[in-house]
Amino acid sequence: MINQKRNLFIVAGFSVLLSFLSCKTDTETAEANDKLSVEFEKYELENGLQVVLHQDHSDPIVSLAIQYGVGSNREKTGRTGFAHLFEHMLFQESENVPQDQFFKKIQDAGGTLNGGTWKDGTIYYEVVPNNALEMVMWLESDRMGYLINTVTEAAFYNQQEVVQNEKRQRVDNNPYGHTNWVLDKALYPESHPYNWQVIGELVDLQNATVEDVKEFYDKYYGPNNATLVLAGDFKTEDAKALVEKYFGEIKRRQEVAPLKPQPVTLAETKRLYHEDNFATAPQLNMVWPTLQQYTDDAYALDFLGQLLSQGKKAPMYKVLVQEKELTSRVGAYNNSQEIAGEFHISVTANSGKNLADVEAAIFESFKKFETESITDQDVERIKAGLETSFYNGISSVLGKSFQLAQYNVFAGDPGFITQDIENIKAVTKEDIIRVYNTYIKDKPYVMTSFVPKGKLDLATADSEIAAVVEEEIKENVEVAVEEHNSEVVKTPSAFDRSVEPSQGASPSLKIPASWANTLGNNMKVMGIEQTELPLVNFSLIIDGGHLMDSFDKNGVANLMTDIMMEGTATKTPEQLEEEIELLGASINMYTSREAITIQGNTLVRNFEKTMKLVEEILLEPRWDEEELKRIKLSTINGIKRSAANPNVVANNVTNKLLYGDKHIFAYPTSGTEASVESITMDDLKAFYDKNFSPSVSRFHIVGNIDQNTTLSVLKGLETKWASKDVVIPTFPLPEDRDKASLYFVDIPNAKQSVINIGYLSMARTDPDYFAATVMNYKLGGSFSGNVNLILREEKGYTYGARTGFSGTKVKGSFGASSSVRTNTTYESVMIFKEEIEKYKEGISQEDLDFTKNALIKSNARGFETQSSLLRMLQNITAYDLPADYIAGEERIIEGMTLEQHKALANKYLDASKMGYLVIGDAATQFARFKDAGFDEVKLLDKNAKEVELLDVKM
Repeated sequence: MINQKRNLFIVAGFSVLLSFLSCKTDTETAEANDKLSVEFEKYELENGLQVVLHQDHSDPIVSLAIQYGVGSNREKTGRTGFAHLFEHMLFQESENVPQDQFFKKIQDAGGTLNGGTWKDGTIYYEVVPNNALEMVMWLESDRMGYLINTVTEAAFYNQQEVVQNEKRQRVDNNPYGHTNWVLDKALYPESHPYNWQVIGELVDLQNATVEDVKEFYDKYYGPNNATLVLAGDFKTEDAKALVEKYFGEIKRRQEVAPLKPQPVTLAETKRLYHEDNFATAPQLNMVWPTLQQYTDDAYALDFLGQLLSQGKKAPMYKVLVQEKELTSRVGAYNNSQEIAGEFHISVTANSGKNLADVEAAIFESFKKFETESITDQDVERIKAGLETSFYNGISSVLGKSFQLAQYNVFAGDPGFITQDIENIKAVTKEDIIRVYNTYIKDKPYVMTSFVPKGKLDLATADSEIAAVVEEEIKENVEVAVEEHNSEVVKTPSAFDRSVEPSQGASPSLKIPASWANTLGNNMKVMGIEQTELPLVNFSLIIDGGHLMDSFDKNGVANLMTDIMMEGTATKTPEQLEEEIELLGASINMYTSREAITIQGNTLVRNFEKTMKLVEEILLEPRWDEEELKRIKLSTINGIKRSAANPNVVANNVTNKLLYGDKHIFAYPTSGTEASVESITMDDLKAFYDKNFSPSVSRFHIVGNIDQNTTLSVLKGLETKWASKDVVIPTFPLPEDRDKASLYFVDIPNAKQSVINIGYLSMARTDPDYFAATVMNYKLGGSFSGNVNLILREEKGYTYGARTGFSGTKVKGSFGASSSVRTNTTYESVMIFKEEIEKYKEGISQEDLDFTKNALIKSNARGFETQSSLLRMLQNITAYDLPADYIAGEERIIEGMTLEQHKALANKYLDASKMGYLVIGDAATQFARFKDAGFDEVKLLDKNAKEVELLDVKM
């Protein structure tokens, strides 16, 4: 017996509820309702599994998401990290799906997949072509109901290692990585479910047993504690039959009672400090306890965070950034979760600034907030962005799946979106003042001062040391876990689950129609009309970027995109920002190696007004000296902060080694401290006058807008922006490498080593480029690549390992990279070296078939979102590709033989001539490489200059 109830998910409800903001007519609103209503159906199986179905026939794909009512909030002290660890275990094997086949089968079908765990939940998802729907049902049901008999000591030990590496990568080896641990320990009592981190305590992860996992699975991973959401291109009756077949017979497990709200209070303020091994600038965090999600106060607190810190009108920005120059960025936000909430303030100070001054400035900004009243327009400009954000959130079937699942699990109704928006709309300025007075003003808080090693004088007064536990680097000891090869006991089923469902024919390639034009000023324009949502996404790309920088003024191109967003000739920076916000639009400008890009996202009805602002930004710069001063200070402090980040150091040194001193790519796009300091407004104006021209520009647009309307809106740019000749320089490349070199950069006490391997290979325009990326796929182009399967799944040394080609118009590299546990650095480098050489011997027909399937079938997912279509247009204009270039790429994939694959590997992979860069702890790891067979072994500093061994403390 299936209990069913039918609901209507009104996407247009957002337009109706917020229509007063945009002054739409009743007719316009009615038309929006007719066009955008989307139905879902919710029902429940006898075993308690809640099912939500939403049809979307825009693309031949489906998304399956299963959210379990278990996060780290269901764990206990001493047994933390289980929810996240178990998320990893579910990707291993089950009774009918062999080891490491879950990822491979989804990729082989052209799909993508992952999972996620947070404090309040765990979710697994797949997006596949619609012909693979039954296979996905088979896979997901097998790990829900037929997994636990396959959990072995060896598989469990491996994933313990992987999760510990994830912790090292995300927490231990990052500046300020331990912040949340310190805050949560101080804010929540030891028995509170939010007292510990999702990743868990290292000692708990190391002490966990298989029996612990089995107990956790039995309690929380039953169908009666889960919501299944299917969204996409399917027939409802077929989907229901498959859900019943694969999930209906799975037995209920233990009943899981909903958690009740457990908000906390503080009796007094707590002040803590920590000397951070990777920080070069101090950071202050303040947290006040608030309420759980979906409460009236939680909505008002969300608004409060934005009004305090976001934008140039915000009091925190005015005091800390503009007036006192203590920082270049401030943040305040409310984080209301399932059972409790927190209001956060986070400020990373400029280098050398004292956090006591930052603390005083925060309270000064509070006083400013109290005395300068909030206006109705302040509230409305925040609401104006919500409609655009909402539509962006449901622009994919996966986004819809997530939203429906979240609302069903936490609000008991997938259609809670309507009430959620009503609650947002109801927030008033009086509510915002009230929650400020209730939760923040004169209330106790937790404060943390994270300061660079040896700079305790930068911490706030009266702070106590935080009890952060730092992992000790030990020699690697391979643990041999005895594997019992006894046959897995199969759980009874009504049908033979060992038989993988057939998939039928894959959807044929259907490239969306595009249009192209060249304006009178020589700017190329290209677009795709996509009518599903009332949105447009656009980009205006000006070729050049970092290539236009000079060696003595490196960083001008980067500063250009900052200064041009700071007002126009007729608008102050604050006025420009407010006008963009009132449209509910976003306009961003950034510099990359080969271009300067203006990227925008707005509602269709606001596209013309948004483009008027783009015109002003582009053609009428303000050239504000005060803003330039602030931007330079911000950039220089960013450069200083990144100097201790192992990943940034790895990227900078890699580029220096690849491109040599005479190529601009050897130098960071941001510039150096010295070069940025030397840049003047005259330098920026000269760069603008010389390099900004429609003759080297390309405009792309995707959305619910046709060619004629787009060209009409672009008339202003066409007539006002005059064309001129721009020459994009070329730079000499170093000679090809002829030796295997090991380079080591010391980051003392690093908990992981960052490994970058490779050499210069070819440009994206090379005839072999795409074929080479196909060749690389099984080596390291995906989760199922050889290097990842060995380093992560077999050895447990890393959270992930990849290889790939990165060419553009300029010759790029072949690279291999990973972040590995410190005491496995040597072993990991040698595995990379061995696997690259071994790959030249050729792959099996099975691996070639897998590569072809994964790459060709995934094209069904390639045209779903506006952002993916925008990238396709950008590729076409950047490399002069035909509009149907993807069809040509499919032909290359289909035609590849084992002989061609092997020939490409031998032509483009030579481990004996690559550079092997390690960023890690030299004291414990460097010596092992001296006799490892490399042609040269060098110790480098962070600027890629060779240093003597004596310069490193061993």
